[in-house]
Amino acid sequence: MTCVTLNLHYLLISNRCRYSSSVRTPTELTAAFRAQGLKITPQRQLLFRLLHGNSAHPSADALYAAASEQMPGISLRTVYQTLNDLVSMGELAQIDFVAGSARFDPNVGDHQHVVCDSCGEVRDVYLDGVDVLNTVAQPAVHGLDGFDVATATIVFHGRCARCGERD
Repeated sequence: MTCVTLNLHYLLISNRCRYSSSVRTPTELTAAFRAQGLKITPQRQLLFRLLHGNSAHPSADALYAAASEQMPGISLRTVYQTLNDLVSMGELAQIDFVAGSARFDPNVGDHQHVVCDSCGEVRDVYLDGVDVLNTVAQPAVHGLDGFDVATATIVFHGRCARCGERD
């Protein structure tokens, strides 16, 4: 896990950071689905387990492959429907800044991302002071022309350590 301290003049990257939130437990998701009137199936419960504690930002295809190993016969449609339901409920975030299929982020807390342009790995990073972008820094951001910024998303692109070692 990497943390980044944001200030108007520099970015400081360190290994110390606050705890990140993740998708609720399978039991809590089951209760949330029931509260929404959604059907609870063994397939959905398996997906809840696969997502809990998952920091890999999986695609639907990756979750389908993992689920198929444990439950042959699960349908890709079930995976997509469950993911879309979780996004609609605010339990997952769908991220589309990586080439290829959409990825799903179980961490719906305040954070940013780092993306390896070689292998596609996506990791969470934490920016201390990013709230400054919506207040103090806004007058320093040129070109907004009265645009009311609700959120700011920062994505760092580059090469992960593993891909860097291959060269």
